[in-house]
Amino acid sequence: MLEKKHHEYRERIQAFVKEQIAPRAAQIDLEQRFPVEYLKPMADIGLMSMLISEEYGGQPIDTVSYSIAVEEVSRVCGSTGITLAAHNSLGCFPVVAFGDDKQKKRYLPRAAAGEMLAFGLTEPEAGSDAGGTKTTAERKGDKWVINGSKCFITNASYAIATVGTAKTSDDPKDPTISCFILDKEMEGYSVGKKENKLGLRGSDTATLHFDDVTVGDESLLGKVGEGFKQMLITLDGGRISIGAMALGLAQGALDCALKYAAVTKQNGKPIGFRQAIGFELATMATEIEAARLLIYEASMMKDAKVPFSRMSAMAKLYASEVATRSAAKAIELLGEVGYYTGPYPAERIWRDVKLCEIGEGTSEIQRLVISRDLLKSVKEA
Repeated sequence: MLEKKHHEYRERIQAFVKEQIAPRAAQIDLEQRFPVEYLKPMADIGLMSMLISEEYGGQPIDTVSYSIAVEEVSRVCGSTGITLAAHNSLGCFPVVAFGDDKQKKRYLPRAAAGEMLAFGLTEPEAGSDAGGTKTTAERKGDKWVINGSKCFITNASYAIATVGTAKTSDDPKDPTISCFILDKEMEGYSVGKKENKLGLRGSDTATLHFDDVTVGDESLLGKVGEGFKQMLITLDGGRISIGAMALGLAQGALDCALKYAAVTKQNGKPIGFRQAIGFELATMATEIEAARLLIYEASMMKDAKVPFSRMSAMAKLYASEVATRSAAKAIELLGEVGYYTGPYPAERIWRDVKLCEIGEGTSEIQRLVISRDLLKSVKEA
């Protein structure tokens, strides 16, 4: 299924992860510290610019390779995995896909060099119902005055700019939404408190506040009223990356369980050879491989430029739920060793993985996307 270049790329990322990320992953989680020391090394090998063209300083790769990169990083550190995924698929992608040349020249070279971009969509009253955005952009002369807030924003404290959604109609019944690129240095742009989370504790998550942030049309992404469509297109690709993150976490859970089952003995024999445990390992491995095939299929469809919304939703839905099951099963197999912090990161993976069923569309939203697309295909037939 994969080409030679994909296998070679995986080996390259695995070597980087083993040297740079794995030794610090547990400590970063324990300290709840954003891994700033990873940013330049990741930028150097292209992990910060996987969707950015060479014209703007990027090292672009296909979507399959991108999924492999997120998978392998997340396999050892979910916090770094989501940092990477959000920067590329949510922060950089909208600028790449919808920005004009001036916007691309202003932001993409810096992003490729390791500076973060964020995506501001979620609000206290607009999570799964993204159309319920309350942030407003009011036209005053030749300027836009933006007011509102965004919550649970990944990389918020470290982002040099945020692609944010706002209502651009004076009519409260008009749901017209547009996207703006807002610089951190702009007056009225502020970062709120960092969230104290169950998992992914090395990832930066915070609230953004926009208080009379005043910008010109040069900050408008695309045209007025295109924001909701831009957001949906962005999330279609983002689901692949979160699915790849879930896949990496699931593989990490299986790695824990396999290692423990192979080295822990009872009556002189590794416990993995006990049928009850061996069957559980087999089920985990089979489900993970099925999730991998879904992720790669969605990636290939995106690369082939064919509609992939349903497949990306399926991939994200299945991979995230498989990852949750795998993490829980790993702790069960390891027993007390899995429950406590130690040489096996099972408990960290279990804490990290739940976000994959919530972020970038809950499992319920994925089922809604899938079912509507299925019914649409029947009507069109």
